[in-house]
This record gives sequence, structure tokens and C-alpha cells, in this order.
Amino acid sequence: MTRPDVNDRSVTVGLRISHELFEAGDARALRAYLQSVTEAGIDRLCVGDHVSFHGGRGFDGLVQATAVAALCDVEVQTAVYLLPLRHPVPVARQVNSLAHLAGGGFVFGVGVGGEDPNEVRVCGVDPTTRGRRMDEALPIVRRLVAGESVTHHGEFFDLDEARILPVPRRQVPVVVGGRSPAALRRAGRFGDGYLGVWVTPERMAEAIAEVETTAAAAGRADVAWRHGIQVWCGFGDTPTQAREYVSAEMEALYRIPFERFEKYTPTGTPADIAAAARPFIAAGCTDVNLIAVAATPDEALRCTAEVRRLLRD
Repeated sequence: MTRPDVNDRSVTVGLRISHELFEAGDARALRAYLQSVTEAGIDRLCVGDHVSFHGGRGFDGLVQATAVAALCDVEVQTAVYLLPLRHPVPVARQVNSLAHLAGGGFVFGVGVGGEDPNEVRVCGVDPTTRGRRMDEALPIVRRLVAGESVTHHGEFFDLDEARILPVPRRQVPVVVGGRSPAALRRAGRFGDGYLGVWVTPERMAEAIAEVETTAAAAGRADVAWRHGIQVWCGFGDTPTQAREYVSAEMEALYRIPFERFEKYTPTGTPADIAAAARPFIAAGCTDVNLIAVAATPDEALRCTAEVRRLLRD
């Protein structure tokens, strides 16, 4: 694979929408924010996905993505959707419906999750089966979204002539997140790209090579790869302030000391974050998704737009 130039205009920059905007329950404020995103030229908007995270927190990723897609024409991505917690047939219908609505396109990012095992259990799923459920469900979803009739009798799912129509006019790329060897194999066998998080640029380059080697061994030689990196980052007037913003949000969400994440979490000015992203682009990433934390969501948006300008100028 020819690696993209650090300043190649094919490099895209996405932004995960702040939880604040959804938790506020203010549709008017969300519409205004999405208009600002469009005007700023952000390439992609990302949403997360949790059913009942650490005591009940979360938003459904496909519901969020649909709301965003209906309100703007920016590409939307789930980053990532916890597919093992769901049945693949209704998920395929949701993905199909969303793809028809998304004027800017939809990227289906999936992962197994697991940071909170109780979230998995309350969905009626044994946490130890997440990987096997993903490996069984993901190809089913892909075939259904492509309009195929699927008959499948596996460990977790039994289908006879399941079908989802009409087929979306635009193909839905699938990117697979995770850091384990199993996630890399999954991306190579079933995905259109790998989405890294909490990895070094060196490990990202190795992971991309492993994904593409696995794909070639599986006879998948014609994949239009779109590998990406998802980066938590903090923006502030000073490095200390930027660190305070992002550490507070990450610790509240994951309930783990920020020091566990710090080496993977750049902080500072847009120039600092752009500098941190460039080695990942050199490693083979075309998609850079920022989970940006600043004093306000609007400030995080402004800084992300500046990172995009720096990477693409």
C-alpha cells in the first residue's frame, strides 16, 4: 500500500460530537452546532455507542448517527458500535435505513467493547463470547446490507432466507476498532479498514500491515482501505489547562486514572495536536478522528478545524 503524504488532501479529519450536546436534550442547539460543523469544513462527525456504561451512561450509536445524518450532510461514523450486544438482522436494517438518510455518507465502525463487563451482561451476553459473536455477526450484517439473502446457522444466530431491502445507493464502509490481535484479524477478514485507539504510530503501522496481510491471505485483494486513528486530545490556553480538560472527561467516563491514557493523549494547541497526528498519517492512516475536549464544544470544534487546516494545507 502506498502511504499517504502527511499533507495529502485525501487525509480527512473527523470530530466526535461532545456528549454535552446530546445530554442537554436541546435539539435547537444541536442543529446550530451541526451548522457550525458544516461551515468549519470538518470531514466527518463521529458518535460513540454504549447501552449501559458504568452504571447506566451512554447513547445508542445508530440512533445518534441517524439524528446527525438527518440534520447535516457531513459524513457520519459510529466509532465504535458495540455489535456483539445486538442481533445482526435488526442492526442491518438500522444501518440500511441510516445509509439511505445520510447525505454525506455513513461509515459503520464496530468494536467488541468490554471496558465495563456488566454492560455486556445486562444485554444478556456472556462477556467471554464477545469476539466470537462479532466474528459471526459482522459478515451477516455486511451481506444483508449488500442486499443478499442470508441463510446462516451458527453458534449464536440462526437465519433462514433473511433479507434487507432496498440496497443503499452508496456503499457502507466497515471499519473495525480494537487493539487485540483478534481485532486486527477481524479487520482483515471482514473490514474496509482498521480504526486504532491508544496505540503508538509504530504499532499503528504494524497493525495496518497485519490487517492487509490477513486480507490478502483471505483473497481480499481489492479493498479500498480507509484506516484511521481515534485520538482523545485536549485543547487549552496552556498545556496544564488542556490536560485538565481532557483528563477530567476521560476519568469521569472510564473511571481509570488519566495516567493510564496520558502517553496516547496529546494536549496543547492545534499545532501540537497536528504534530501528534502526522506520524499516524505517515503510518498509513487516511482518517484522523479527534475526541476533542476544550473549554466548550464550540472551542473544541474551532480547534479541530484548525488541526484539519494544518494537516491539509
